Amino acid sequence: MSRLADWGNDLYTGARSFNFVGRSKTWYKVSVVIMVVAALGFVVRPLNFSLEFTGGSEFRVATQQTPGDYESRATDAVREVAGNAASANVSTVGGDTVRVQTEELAADQVRDVSDALAASFDVDANQISSNLIGPSWGASVSKQALRALVVFLLLTTLMMTLYYRNWKMAVSSMVALAHDMLITVGIYTWVGFEVSPATLIGFLTVLGYSLYDTVVVFDHVKENTRAAFSNRRKSFAEAANLAVNQTLVRSINTTVIAVLPIIAVLVIGFAYLGPGTLLDLSLALFIGMSVGALSSIFIATPLLVDLRRKDPEVVRLAEDAEKFQARTRREQERTATTGPQFAPVSAASGPATAAKGDSAASPPSTVGGVAAPAEGEAQTVTGRKVHKYAQSAGPRNQPKKTPRKRRRG
Repeated sequence: MSRLADWGNDLYTGARSFNFVGRSKTWYKVSVVIMVVAALGFVVRPLNFSLEFTGGSEFRVATQQTPGDYESRATDAVREVAGNAASANVSTVGGDTVRVQTEELAADQVRDVSDALAASFDVDANQISSNLIGPSWGASVSKQALRALVVFLLLTTLMMTLYYRNWKMAVSSMVALAHDMLITVGIYTWVGFEVSPATLIGFLTVLGYSLYDTVVVFDHVKENTRAAFSNRRKSFAEAANLAVNQTLVRSINTTVIAVLPIIAVLVIGFAYLGPGTLLDLSLALFIGMSVGALSSIFIATPLLVDLRRKDPEVVRLAEDAEKFQARTRREQERTATTGPQFAPVSAASGPATAAKGDSAASPPSTVGGVAAPAEGEAQTVTGRKVHKYAQSAGPRNQPKKTPRKRRRG
């Protein structure tokens, strides 16, 4: 733990530093490759929308049988009624409930499928529940979610522009948000995770978390760059890179603390609960938070530096910082070459006297065992203030008395 604390302290003070801003092109290339792969998922394998979006019929079978080949048994029961072309999405919920989702069926087909499932799983008909969900509800949910997303992005862009008084910071944060959402949704397309209303809630939550992490880093960037513009000792890129290093440990700790309980929910959901609202929400949060922590470090700040690189004040700051750093290097090299300067010491004459113009003074002399006061200073003897020319020890030198001449009558 002490090593980790020392490592974090070195990052904060600048004794140790990772060049996140200087290697921005590398991060851009990696991100572009990941986003292209994620975007290809929309073409190769479209999103797996849940029944709430596509519409259809859902059957739930409460069974106490030992888990076996539930999928083939449920599919055969559905095809027995709806035909061989019918498809069924079968999953286990809670360990003892089989969920069967099909396309929208007629009322008599729903009744016949319930009877077929009861016979296939050897349960009573009252242990099977059926629901019919129309596609209009899913379309309404999608419309409301897209509207909320647009309003969120507009308000966020306006707020960050006003807060930082710089539209380039707002643009950088929005690019990081788009980066997070594209990768998160792309993972859903390739893996085949189901997109439910709870998943949309998770996506919106991820946007807020990613933005929060970016704002924390940008606050440090704002403080460091303001100091750099004041003392002219660091360039804008150097001050921004220091801010990322200063918040690196905090970003790692925050992400780990936030993701650990989500991992616990995922494990319980996959092992015991099965598909459901809790699993859909936690899965979206886990992917989005992990990607959001990376974007605030590798995308948002390097992009901000690149957008402001050609600003006149940033260019002048880089020139002044280079002059200051060059002057500092010359002074360090001169000191390393000549070494520290000391006054010459003569063995015959005893202690060396201070060189002319040097602030150091010769050792104070002593009179009668008491240190002689320095010239021009207020002196004290046994706590009593005396004149600077007063004798510090021994008898006083009294002026000689001359005899008076007698006046004549």
